[in-house]
Amino acid sequence: MSMVETDIPRAGRRELPSLDDLDRQIGHALQLDGRAPFARIAEVLGVSDQTVARRYTKLRSGGLVRVLGLTEPEVLGETVWFLRVQATPDAAVPIGRALTRRTDTSWVAMVAGGTEVSAVARSGAEADSQGDLLLLRDLPRTRGVLGVHAYCQLHQFFGGAQGLVLKSGMLSPEQVAALAPPPAEPPGEPVVLAPDDHRLLEVLAREGRTPVAELAAATGWSPSTVRRRMAELRANGALYFDVDSSHQLYGLSSRVGLWLSVPPSGLVATGEALAAHPEVAFACATTGAANLFAIAVCRDTAALYAYLTGPVARLPDVRQVETFAMIRTLKGPGPYVPPR
Repeated sequence: MSMVETDIPRAGRRELPSLDDLDRQIGHALQLDGRAPFARIAEVLGVSDQTVARRYTKLRSGGLVRVLGLTEPEVLGETVWFLRVQATPDAAVPIGRALTRRTDTSWVAMVAGGTEVSAVARSGAEADSQGDLLLLRDLPRTRGVLGVHAYCQLHQFFGGAQGLVLKSGMLSPEQVAALAPPPAEPPGEPVVLAPDDHRLLEVLAREGRTPVAELAAATGWSPSTVRRRMAELRANGALYFDVDSSHQLYGLSSRVGLWLSVPPSGLVATGEALAAHPEVAFACATTGAANLFAIAVCRDTAALYAYLTGPVARLPDVRQVETFAMIRTLKGPGPYVPPR
């Protein structure tokens, strides 16, 4: 689950709608299957489909929930890079905004202190791909950049289709089983997308619940072809549906990045333990001295302190922990940009 942040002053924010457990249950259900029919969700939750549709419209129009159809880089044979860009105080925001305009970045955020920009970039297998140019050519030569550190993702322990909302406990195990689609089965080789797939993915990245009729119009396919191709891409793991949720929906307000240093012998056990923590929205192994990266989301700073001094402190193989607050998100998931 991607936690939406805003820099709108509090006095200028639109008043949020009142929220209850049914809203949170709908969010949980959509994380399990972003294209589940409202009638199916309603049956599992024991309410009417009109109620689910009305609640979803409230959440969607209020900017609290958005379903996105996203691609899984590992299944497509892409490499994920985590970037930490140190900059002069006057250059950090312009550099962050410039990174958001690039087609090879999928996430950009300002870090507390205002002199560091964090970003995620994806690159293909080709040596001259745009992602590699970002890492090796463009950033180091940018005015105001003092340093660039790049870490390659080696293994993902939690994230992608596994959103933080799945840890909310809003649905019972029986309800989860009734709503969850069959697990994806990625093939041994990278999935190659056909040219026509990109039009489908572009639309789904903007709105994952786009009706089949609109997807057919955008792609030029028949509705049956749209349904069949979406099912194929979901079955092989190339396409998944994520819920981009505001922290207000679940009462969370503190989000931090964690860089942990772990010896190779303890990396798997530590990564799996970290991924099981209710506070962890994302966890992966990376290259570098700090070889385990995670994003933790807590109710407030007191809860964050309790998490760091409790569950994190009890991980036996962690040698060092660096934390940094994410104060402003400049770019989140989507839109999909076809490779060049």
